[in-house]
Formats: sequence, structure tokens, C-alpha cells
Amino acid sequence: MCFSAPADLVGGIVLTAIGIDAVRHVDRRAGHRALAALPLLLAAHQIDEAFVWWGLQGHVPHAVGLTATWVYLLFAFVVLPVYVPAAIQGLEPPGRRRTLMSAFVAAGAAVALVLGWAMLVGPVTAVLGDHHISYGIGLHAGFAIVVAYVVVTCGALLLSGYPPLAVFGAVNLVAVAVLAHLEISGFASLWCGWAALTSGAIALHLRVSGLPPMAAAVS
Repeated sequence: MCFSAPADLVGGIVLTAIGIDAVRHVDRRAGHRALAALPLLLAAHQIDEAFVWWGLQGHVPHAVGLTATWVYLLFAFVVLPVYVPAAIQGLEPPGRRRTLMSAFVAAGAAVALVLGWAMLVGPVTAVLGDHHISYGIGLHAGFAIVVAYVVVTCGALLLSGYPPLAVFGAVNLVAVAVLAHLEISGFASLWCGWAALTSGAIALHLRVSGLPPMAAAVS
């Protein structure tokens, strides 16, 4: 994922198929709908990045590539920090665990606000890197924001009462730390590709076996 425009496009198409299947099999599990829809959203996100690649390579008009860049970053920086913890919170029954997750949703909203404001102030840039795209939004203390981003997107998963999601959160925490260390400027591109891949795996797991019921809600 994210190594090139064709990789983004193929990944997006595969995730679309997985996401459609996951959404079709949610059945009456209303709390699972937001999580099941995540692969579809990430599929669209990956397909959008293909247009960023093509814009930087001169294959589509500059305006198309610029619009795709803004769409990509708005979803990565403004939508995901709120959507992911909110989707995980929606799986939990009423209780202390669900209440604690409200803190991650609120923190995600704060991160989204900071990143969204940085985008408005600008400049927003996208540059071809080594098998990824380096995005810039003129944000100072970028590493601190990346840490906060990781906390809100992975923290709720780690707190989940569903073991598969807790494992998913732990794997993502390690992967994100490695990606941030390797290329902080390419974090948005690399992380979103990894998130798309792993969320597709989770969607397949939900489709095949479903989430096991928790032994007991945390009261």
C-alpha cells in the first residue's frame, strides 16, 4: 500500500470488496456498523491518494491533484482521529469502559481541531518521497502531534473489551511507532496505508467469525 498510484488503486479496490461484504453482514449488530464501514472509508481514502500521485506526476490536472491532497489530509487528520475511537466506543455496552472511551473521543476531537487549523493556516504540500508521499501542513511540534494522534487512534482499541480489537490496537501501536521513526514526513501516507491493510484484516475476521461476546461488561 502507498508505494505507488497503482498500489493505492488496487488496495482501494480490494478494501472496497471487503468493506461491502463486512457491511452486508452486520445484520442487527447496530453498534458494529461504524467499524464495519471503516474499510470502505479507507478504501476511498486509498483511491483518492492515487489521484495525489497522478497529480504530482503530471498525469492529471494540477487542480485535481490538489483537491485530492486536501481530501486525503482532511480525512486522515480531521475525520480519523474522531471516527476511530467513536466507532470502538460504539461497540461497548454501557459501563466504565465505554465512559473512559469518551476521553479518547474528546482527545481525538482536539487533535483533529489542531490539525484542521494547521491545514487552514497552511501551507499544505505534497511531495513525492521514496515509495511514499510526504505531506506537509506547516505544523510545528509535529512529532508531539503524531504521538497524540497515535494515542487517540490506538488507545481506544487497546481499551476495548473485545480481544481481537485489543490485539489490533497493540499491533497498530508498534507499527505506527516504527513508521513514525522511519519517516515522520511520510507518516500520513504510510500510516493510512497500514491502517487500511489491517482494518481490512479485521473486517474479514468480523465477517468470518464475528466478535465474541465479552464475558462481562465493566461496570
